[in-house]
Amino acid sequence: MSSREEAKMGDILATEASLLGMIKEYLKFEEFEETVNCFNKECKSKGKLVSKPQGSTLRDSKICEKDLLRCFDNGDQKVFFELWMENIPQEVKNTDGEAQSLEFYLHIHFTIYPLRRHPSGHDQAEFQERISYFKQYLETRGAALSQTTEFLPYYALPFVPNPTVHPSFKSLFQDSWIPRLKNKLEQFLSVTLKLSNSPRLLSLYLGDGNKSQCNMGTKAMQQLQLQLVESDRRIASYVRKFNKMQADYHNLIGITAELVDSLEATVSGKMISPEYLQSVCVRLFSSQMRQSVVHSTDFTRPGTASSMLRASIAPQRSKEVPMLPSLDYEKLKKDLLEGSDRLRSLLLQALRWRLTRSLPGEQRDTVLQAYISNDLLECYSTKQRTVLHLLRSKNEIVCQYMARLINAFASLAEGRVYLSHIPILLKLLTETLRKEEKDSLTRENVLVALQKLSLRRSQQTAMIADNVIAWLVDELQDSDCLSDYTLEYSAALLMNLCLRTKGKRKCAENAKHVLKVLTDLLGHENHEIRPYVNGALYSILCIPSVRQEAKEMSVEEILRCYSKEDNPDLNRQIEFIIKQLNSAEDEGPESDDEEEEDDNDEDLMETDLDKEEVLQPQPRELSGESLLTTEYLGIMTNMTKVKWKSTLLPQPSVDEPLQRPVTPSSHRNVNALYRTNKQGDEERRYNSRPPTRSGSRPSTADSLHHSIDSECGQLSQESELDRPYEERATKGHSQVEHNGHSAR
Repeated sequence: MSSREEAKMGDILATEASLLGMIKEYLKFEEFEETVNCFNKECKSKGKLVSKPQGSTLRDSKICEKDLLRCFDNGDQKVFFELWMENIPQEVKNTDGEAQSLEFYLHIHFTIYPLRRHPSGHDQAEFQERISYFKQYLETRGAALSQTTEFLPYYALPFVPNPTVHPSFKSLFQDSWIPRLKNKLEQFLSVTLKLSNSPRLLSLYLGDGNKSQCNMGTKAMQQLQLQLVESDRRIASYVRKFNKMQADYHNLIGITAELVDSLEATVSGKMISPEYLQSVCVRLFSSQMRQSVVHSTDFTRPGTASSMLRASIAPQRSKEVPMLPSLDYEKLKKDLLEGSDRLRSLLLQALRWRLTRSLPGEQRDTVLQAYISNDLLECYSTKQRTVLHLLRSKNEIVCQYMARLINAFASLAEGRVYLSHIPILLKLLTETLRKEEKDSLTRENVLVALQKLSLRRSQQTAMIADNVIAWLVDELQDSDCLSDYTLEYSAALLMNLCLRTKGKRKCAENAKHVLKVLTDLLGHENHEIRPYVNGALYSILCIPSVRQEAKEMSVEEILRCYSKEDNPDLNRQIEFIIKQLNSAEDEGPESDDEEEEDDNDEDLMETDLDKEEVLQPQPRELSGESLLTTEYLGIMTNMTKVKWKSTLLPQPSVDEPLQRPVTPSSHRNVNALYRTNKQGDEERRYNSRPPTRSGSRPSTADSLHHSIDSECGQLSQESELDRPYEERATKGHSQVEHNGHSAR
């Protein structure tokens, strides 16, 4: 055998020994002891060389795990966290949510260890030392979890004199809490310490497995690069617009200075020549008009320049918007009940788009009145199966699109009035709400529709009777699993129901659970829900039994923890809640016998109604307005009725808990308006009872509109209506102003 062949054979044997060593190392890592023994015997019998595995590091990890568990059992806090910081990888401690959660509960375990070991006669000095250590942790590493609902109650632990009897910490002193925590610790250590000393074979496998992830990452990177290019293009466009605006501004300042000098000169008796006036006006309009037009205009003629200036900022006259074509509603309802699932879905989508994509004002009002006057949802039908029963359809898209259409109706004040006259509606909605999955778009639309319907007192009463409050409280208990949109509307619906006397009493039946959920929500990272949580707390605390339960739960201390945040509006709201908590008044006046009214007659149409469309038309398939105007044209089915003009009432202070029903969209709008007006009124006084929160109230209309159903020229809007409203609203300021009646 040549020397080259001998070298090659040596390389093969070394590679084989290394590979067999990696196999043995992995088997030892996974603790296959019997398999390792068999593997050693077979390698020896065949004369195979096996490289030495990394056994020493594995033995070290076992020793470390035992030491950590021993310190856990003995309450040796100092040694435990020294080992924890040395042996748990830094990236795991800082980025892994499970590790951070476990570390938080371990700190609680060591803090209350003296109380568990000697409940009656513990060493007070030792306990205070552990409390100080826990405070230090909360202010440093534990501060990252302060916005997580699960951990918020424990931030009050250092301030509670006797945690063993406090309701919020009762679970910490149960016999099952320590074994559960130790089991979590053991599982975490067995995985984490192994990964920090992972065998070579596992590292090789993970390296190959990452190739597919790298390919996916490359595609994602390409998408990001395309988005970056588009963003750069937009930025360049905005920079050009900004530079032009800045140049116009500087030009305007220069011209203004010259005109001021000229006015001062006229006071001294000096005359201004026509040529000077012409040159100033040419400079003024040179960036707004073509040069030929500017130089040919005689600005010395009195009133010319001023008229052109006023005309440049005058609002453009709105264009008259034609009414949409009439539809054959009987045929529509027949196909909704008897058509295929695909046709039903397309029709429900098209009918919704008519509402959401029509222009606000007379056009949208006419669409809604046509739906109502032709009883699209069969409110007055005596049939056992109506259009509304599509909510029970086995087809997921049909069910979802029916819920979206109901949500669109509930977004308009007249639509809410119509829906409130359908006896079976609430039963169908709550039934769907309880059976759908949490992340379902169907459930989201049903929930939002119920929230908007809760502006009406009759619907509030029915929801309270159907135990919707208990369902909402249970849902909000697991708030981290809810989307921000669902969370916001759930909290707002709960508040609206808690404003009623029956709702408050329903909460009082399980006051401890309700108070626990609401106080946890105060610390949620979504701050948009706080006004509704504050409003609900303020309302239910007028019940004496709820106040008593809140005092036993130390709710005031929990509220004080939140009032330390840099938010003066929230702080003042919390002060109102604490004042209500400490009041000695009996239950407030009965609210359930007041006259029926819609507490907010605003239109609340949102862009979210058309988000995430799962139904897309196939090639040459009719959809949207094209489907309606091709297959379902009717005669004289569009009708208008008297529109009530809205008069805005004084809005409440954002410093006080809400005390009238609201929806998140209307509350955001009013809140922004209030904050704008508040800047010059910082020294405002507050009444002891928060003022009413409502939308507008109806007053007599200025004029009665009559609909003339002109089919000629109406189809021209078909292509416009098949696009979202936002895209069309930018074309020529097309806000409706028809017969002197402006769109709201």
